[in-house]
Amino acid sequence: MIDILERLAERQGPEPLNQPGGQDRGEDKALERFLKFNLPQFTGEPDPEAVKNWLERITNIFTALDYTENRRVNFAAFQFEGVARAWWDLIRGKWERAQTSWTWENFTREFNEKFLPPLIQEKREDEFIKLRQGTSNVAEYEGKFTKLSKYAPELVTNERRRIRRFVQGLNVEIQE
Repeated sequence: MIDILERLAERQGPEPLNQPGGQDRGEDKALERFLKFNLPQFTGEPDPEAVKNWLERITNIFTALDYTENRRVNFAAFQFEGVARAWWDLIRGKWERAQTSWTWENFTREFNEKFLPPLIQEKREDEFIKLRQGTSNVAEYEGKFTKLSKYAPELVTNERRRIRRFVQGLNVEIQE
Protein backbone atom coordinates (compact mmCIF):
# COMPACT_ATOMS: atom_id res chain seq x y z
CA MET A 1 0.00 0.00 0.00
CA ILE A 2 2.83 2.39 0.97
CA ASP A 3 4.67 1.58 -2.26
CA ILE A 4 1.59 2.41 -4.32
CA LEU A 5 1.14 5.72 -2.50
CA GLU A 6 4.82 6.56 -3.00
CA ARG A 7 4.56 5.89 -6.73
CA LEU A 8 1.44 8.05 -6.97
CA ALA A 9 3.20 10.87 -5.13
CA GLU A 10 6.21 10.59 -7.46
CA ARG A 11 3.96 10.84 -10.55
CA GLN A 12 2.31 13.98 -9.18
CA GLY A 13 5.68 15.66 -8.79
CA PRO A 14 7.13 17.60 -5.87
CA GLU A 15 4.85 19.42 -3.45
CA PRO A 16 4.89 23.19 -3.44
CA LEU A 17 7.23 24.41 -0.72
CA ASN A 18 4.69 26.85 0.68
CA GLN A 19 2.33 24.04 1.64
CA PRO A 20 2.28 23.40 5.40
CA GLY A 21 4.52 20.47 6.31
CA GLY A 22 5.71 20.04 2.72
CA GLN A 23 9.41 20.08 3.63
CA ASP A 24 8.93 17.62 6.49
CA ARG A 25 7.40 14.97 4.22
CA GLY A 26 10.81 14.19 2.70
CA GLU A 27 12.26 13.66 6.17
CA ASP A 28 9.27 11.50 7.15
CA LYS A 29 9.69 9.39 4.01
CA ALA A 30 13.42 9.01 4.68
CA LEU A 31 12.74 7.94 8.26
CA GLU A 32 10.14 5.47 7.04
CA ARG A 33 12.67 3.94 4.60
CA PHE A 34 15.26 3.73 7.38
CA LEU A 35 12.86 2.05 9.80
CA LYS A 36 12.06 -0.67 7.24
CA PHE A 37 15.50 -2.14 7.98
CA ASN A 38 14.31 -3.05 11.51
CA LEU A 39 17.57 -2.06 13.16
CA PRO A 40 17.37 -2.84 16.89
CA GLN A 41 17.46 -0.01 19.38
CA PHE A 42 20.90 0.64 20.87
CA THR A 43 20.90 0.76 24.66
CA GLY A 44 24.62 1.13 25.29
CA GLU A 45 25.22 -2.47 26.36
CA PRO A 46 28.82 -3.18 27.41
CA ASP A 47 29.34 -6.04 24.90
CA PRO A 48 31.96 -4.78 22.38
CA GLU A 49 30.85 -7.24 19.69
CA ALA A 50 27.24 -6.06 19.96
CA VAL A 51 28.40 -2.44 19.81
CA LYS A 52 30.58 -3.08 16.78
CA ASN A 53 27.86 -5.07 15.01
CA TRP A 54 25.24 -2.36 15.62
CA LEU A 55 27.53 0.37 14.29
CA GLU A 56 28.50 -1.69 11.23
CA ARG A 57 24.86 -2.47 10.46
CA ILE A 58 23.70 1.14 10.74
CA THR A 59 26.66 2.32 8.67
CA ASN A 60 25.77 -0.19 5.95
CA ILE A 61 22.15 0.96 5.99
CA PHE A 62 23.18 4.59 5.60
CA THR A 63 25.53 3.70 2.77
CA ALA A 64 22.73 1.84 0.98
CA LEU A 65 20.30 4.72 1.47
CA ASP A 66 22.91 7.39 0.61
CA TYR A 67 21.78 9.69 3.40
CA THR A 68 23.32 13.07 4.20
CA GLU A 69 25.69 13.43 7.15
CA ASN A 70 23.15 15.28 9.27
CA ARG A 71 20.41 12.73 8.54
CA ARG A 72 22.75 9.85 9.46
CA VAL A 73 23.50 11.39 12.84
CA ASN A 74 19.84 12.18 13.56
CA PHE A 75 18.59 8.75 12.53
CA ALA A 76 21.32 6.93 14.47
CA ALA A 77 20.46 8.94 17.58
CA PHE A 78 16.79 8.08 16.98
CA GLN A 79 17.74 4.44 17.71
CA PHE A 80 19.16 5.20 21.17
CA GLU A 81 17.51 4.18 24.43
CA GLY A 82 18.54 4.18 28.08
CA VAL A 83 22.23 4.80 28.70
CA ALA A 84 22.84 5.51 25.02
CA ARG A 85 20.07 8.15 24.96
CA ALA A 86 21.47 9.85 28.09
CA TRP A 87 24.97 9.82 26.54
CA TRP A 88 23.65 11.28 23.27
CA ASP A 89 21.83 14.08 25.10
CA LEU A 90 25.18 15.09 26.66
CA ILE A 91 27.04 14.88 23.34
CA ARG A 92 24.34 16.85 21.52
CA GLY A 93 24.59 19.62 24.12
CA LYS A 94 28.38 19.62 23.86
CA TRP A 95 28.22 19.83 20.06
CA GLU A 96 25.72 22.68 20.19
CA ARG A 97 27.88 24.68 22.62
CA ALA A 98 31.06 24.05 20.59
CA GLN A 99 29.22 24.39 17.26
CA THR A 100 30.56 21.00 16.18
CA SER A 101 29.54 19.82 12.71
CA TRP A 102 26.99 17.03 12.69
CA THR A 103 29.06 14.68 10.55
CA TRP A 104 29.11 10.90 10.57
CA GLU A 105 32.86 11.03 11.25
CA ASN A 106 32.34 13.14 14.40
CA PHE A 107 29.49 10.91 15.49
CA THR A 108 31.42 7.65 15.07
CA ARG A 109 34.47 9.11 16.83
CA GLU A 110 32.36 10.07 19.87
CA PHE A 111 30.45 6.79 19.72
CA ASN A 112 33.60 4.69 19.62
CA GLU A 113 35.23 6.66 22.46
CA LYS A 114 32.21 5.94 24.65
CA PHE A 115 31.11 2.45 23.67
CA LEU A 116 34.34 0.91 22.30
CA PRO A 117 36.86 2.06 24.89
CA PRO A 118 40.59 2.31 24.07
CA LEU A 119 41.34 -1.02 25.75
CA ILE A 120 39.05 -2.84 23.32
CA GLN A 121 40.39 -0.84 20.38
CA GLU A 122 44.00 -1.65 21.38
CA LYS A 123 43.19 -5.35 21.76
CA ARG A 124 41.72 -5.44 18.25
CA GLU A 125 44.68 -3.46 16.89
CA ASP A 126 47.03 -6.04 18.43
CA GLU A 127 44.98 -8.83 16.84
CA PHE A 128 45.41 -7.10 13.47
CA ILE A 129 49.16 -6.65 13.93
CA LYS A 130 49.59 -10.34 14.86
CA LEU A 131 47.19 -11.63 12.19
CA ARG A 132 48.63 -14.42 10.05
CA GLN A 133 46.95 -16.73 7.57
CA GLY A 134 47.97 -19.91 9.41
CA THR A 135 45.52 -22.74 8.66
CA SER A 136 42.89 -20.39 7.19
CA ASN A 137 42.32 -20.27 3.47
CA VAL A 138 43.08 -16.96 1.74
CA ALA A 139 39.41 -15.89 1.69
CA GLU A 140 39.03 -16.47 5.45
CA TYR A 141 42.30 -14.64 6.11
CA GLU A 142 41.17 -11.74 3.91
CA GLY A 143 37.89 -11.53 5.85
CA LYS A 144 39.68 -11.33 9.19
CA PHE A 145 42.19 -8.86 7.75
CA THR A 146 39.46 -6.53 6.48
CA LYS A 147 37.45 -6.79 9.69
CA LEU A 148 40.40 -6.02 11.96
CA SER A 149 42.08 -3.42 9.71
CA LYS A 150 39.64 -0.74 10.81
CA TYR A 151 41.16 -0.91 14.29
CA ALA A 152 44.60 0.04 12.91
CA PRO A 153 43.90 2.56 10.15
CA GLU A 154 47.35 4.12 10.47
CA LEU A 155 48.88 0.79 9.33
CA VAL A 156 46.82 0.71 6.13
CA THR A 157 46.71 4.40 5.22
CA ASN A 158 46.85 3.73 1.49
CA GLU A 159 46.39 0.82 -0.90
CA ARG A 160 50.13 0.09 -1.18
CA ARG A 161 50.57 -0.23 2.60
CA ARG A 162 47.39 -2.27 2.88
CA ILE A 163 48.59 -4.73 0.21
CA ARG A 164 52.05 -4.99 1.79
CA ARG A 165 50.60 -5.76 5.23
CA PHE A 166 48.17 -8.28 3.73
CA VAL A 167 50.95 -10.12 1.87
CA GLN A 168 53.17 -10.16 5.00
CA GLY A 169 50.43 -12.11 6.83
CA LEU A 170 50.07 -14.76 4.13
CA ASN A 171 51.78 -18.12 4.50
CA VAL A 172 55.34 -17.97 3.13
CA GLU A 173 54.72 -20.49 0.36
CA ILE A 174 52.07 -18.23 -1.26
CA GLN A 175 53.43 -14.78 -0.49
CA GLU A 176 55.06 -14.52 -3.90
